[in-house]
Amino acid sequence: MNAPYDGDRGQAVDGSGHPEGPVPDQGRTPPQPPADMYLQDAYDQDPYRAQDLSAQDPVSEALYDRAAHPPPPPGTYPQQPLYGQPSQSPYAPDPRVWAQTPAPEPEGPTQYLPYGDDPRTTQFVGVDDLVTQAGEQRHEPDAFAHLFRDQQQGGGHPSYDDQAQVPSPAPAPGQYGAAPGPDQYRDAQGPGPYANTPAPGPYGGAAPAPGQYAAPAPGQYAAAPTPEAAGAPVQEAEPDATPPAAPKKGGRAGGLLKSSAVMAAGTMVSRLTGFIRSALIVSALGVGLLGDTFQVAYQLPTMIYILTVGGGLNSVFVPQLVRAMKDDEDGGEAFANRLLTLVMVALGALTAITVFAAPLLIRVLSNPVASNPAANEVGITFVRYFLPSIFFMGLHVVMGQILNARGRFGAMMWTPVLNNIVIIVTLGMFIWVYGTAETSGMKVTSIPPEGQRLLGVGVLLGLVVQSLAMIPYLRETGFRLRLRFDWRGHGLGKAVTLAKWTVLFVLANQAGAMIVIQLSTAAGTASPVDGTGFAAYANAQLIWGLPQAIITVSLMAALLPRISRSASEDDGGAVRDDISQGLRTTAVAIVPVSFGFVSLGIPMCTLMFGSSGTSEATNMGYMLMAFGLGLIPYSVQYVVLRAFYAYEDTRTPFYNTVIVAAFNAAAAGLCYLLLPARWAVVGMAAAYGLAYAIGVGVAWRRLRKRLGGDLDGARVLRTYARLCIASVPAALLSGAACYGIGHTLGQGVVGSLAALLAGAAVLFGVFFVAARRMRIEEVNSLVGMVRGRLGR
Repeated sequence: MNAPYDGDRGQAVDGSGHPEGPVPDQGRTPPQPPADMYLQDAYDQDPYRAQDLSAQDPVSEALYDRAAHPPPPPGTYPQQPLYGQPSQSPYAPDPRVWAQTPAPEPEGPTQYLPYGDDPRTTQFVGVDDLVTQAGEQRHEPDAFAHLFRDQQQGGGHPSYDDQAQVPSPAPAPGQYGAAPGPDQYRDAQGPGPYANTPAPGPYGGAAPAPGQYAAPAPGQYAAAPTPEAAGAPVQEAEPDATPPAAPKKGGRAGGLLKSSAVMAAGTMVSRLTGFIRSALIVSALGVGLLGDTFQVAYQLPTMIYILTVGGGLNSVFVPQLVRAMKDDEDGGEAFANRLLTLVMVALGALTAITVFAAPLLIRVLSNPVASNPAANEVGITFVRYFLPSIFFMGLHVVMGQILNARGRFGAMMWTPVLNNIVIIVTLGMFIWVYGTAETSGMKVTSIPPEGQRLLGVGVLLGLVVQSLAMIPYLRETGFRLRLRFDWRGHGLGKAVTLAKWTVLFVLANQAGAMIVIQLSTAAGTASPVDGTGFAAYANAQLIWGLPQAIITVSLMAALLPRISRSASEDDGGAVRDDISQGLRTTAVAIVPVSFGFVSLGIPMCTLMFGSSGTSEATNMGYMLMAFGLGLIPYSVQYVVLRAFYAYEDTRTPFYNTVIVAAFNAAAAGLCYLLLPARWAVVGMAAAYGLAYAIGVGVAWRRLRKRLGGDLDGARVLRTYARLCIASVPAALLSGAACYGIGHTLGQGVVGSLAALLAGAAVLFGVFFVAARRMRIEEVNSLVGMVRGRLGR
């Protein structure tokens, strides 16, 4: 514990051994009762001790002559209160002998608690209260808070809270100042996202209203002398003198969970509508050469955007926007407008260049498609419709990052739903006019120009609606959109320099992806079975990436501004704690879901993509199973790299990605050469996760060195190992259930749905029971949060 020994009470914080006041001369100090009535012998002040035989010394009692010295008759004792306060001594008590009496606190219990933690994280009992902060408020004073006050004031234990504590003078021995009220703490927080939050009260509840605790009578307690009282008049502090403080640790955790929940909900709805979109694409175009051609054209604008400016916008400019909001007088509005204008100009020029270079881009991305004249013509038509979406992708991302830096996380995750809805309507119209690929037999040689135009305009219109929908959210925050071309001398040069390494990062990543696209399309063309090429690979990867987008990306999008602030303050401990929290929190869902892909991959794909044929959907299921366990290192790498971006270190992620991309490309080449064409792409899916496992080892070692050798590795590794142990029996039993139901009911819609539901129930049920029996802390916290949300 941090509690001092009784013999050390009164020592100064610097440990000099001298008390905070003059030590009375022990030779001239008469004996005095202890200052604290609870520290003295309970029987010393007992007026009835002579009548209490159990309180008497048995030896003295045996030698005592009651005949010679009879006790006084009853009724002659003076009336005294049993537990009266001892009389005050005219001399100050010796702080080295007896602990000082705790000062009465008219405004309620003190906010200083053991270890400097927030009340909401120390005073709750049980998982429910710890996570949901739903414990009942208790109004009794904290009897032990005074033991830690001298260490909290003036440099005791370090506080890890972001909130700047308001300094207050330490009381002299025997003198206690008036405790600051809750309004003073609330005013000290200043404006900000937590300005409307009531000040924390005792045990994490809301602060009591003024007057809830009775104020002391005037003169009852002497005010502590302050330097101003000695001579100079006291001047009131200016309102702007107190800088706005960041939310406290407990509040930050609650805000983080809330922000992550909003983004996760938006991402989940977006991905679910994305699944419907992908299923309709497969239904309309199939998974043959026409489906591969559409997928290549559909992926090309995203790849070009990420290769040029997307990587820098996603990771580098968030810390820059946070710093501009903190340092600039206008809250970073001018910096954000300059960034938005620069991105619009750059993407406008890039879009014009790529539209003219569409034939060359098709050949670079997929030579098998470019080698087929009919597929090449259809692909060029699709690409020229899709490429202007690069401009609107950039607008959407910049406006979304501005909102993220201002604490508004939901819009960037919810607006893609509009894009998916527009594309779903477009594909529905296409199927309504031309029918499905299975009934119409549509190929690259038979798709009409009107159908190509309908699909091209619908996909582009979806991105336009998605980007323009961000403008009302920006206006709601008070941000004013202005085109600003004064780019020089305002910090954009530093951001561009940092983005240089991020562009190289995504260049290496996309170079590996291009090789995989080339090899997967070649394998699909050579395979006698449909559903073994790039279209199947892309759809399986879409399902596989759903937990990453819903959980990991959402959580780290909320954590990145906080990590950036800690990194700018050179607080390596806070960065380490946030990275550890991100890894362990995401692992609770990522680990069992990755095992679930292994056991449930086939019924997932046959249910979603069964309209293209059972054989093709089963092949996609094999790819999803191969992707499965690679989700764990993929998620870990994403979290670890956010720490480097917070430190504005974009070079290390680049080198790390070069290693991952090189291994992925080499492994994909080996799979193409050594495996049969039908199983080559399945091997490429497994190699993808293995490449990220190697990248995690490299990134982890470099980040540990960056943070001084302490990355909370033992705790993180223990959490992942125990989660994997709990997931293994769950996956085995779930796979057995799916296999039995699939062979009994078939792989149609009914059989696939029944196998998926039963397998998922077995998977998560067994995992939950095993995790609770193993007492995995993170799982218990998640259960407590869910129960708290449900009000149980």
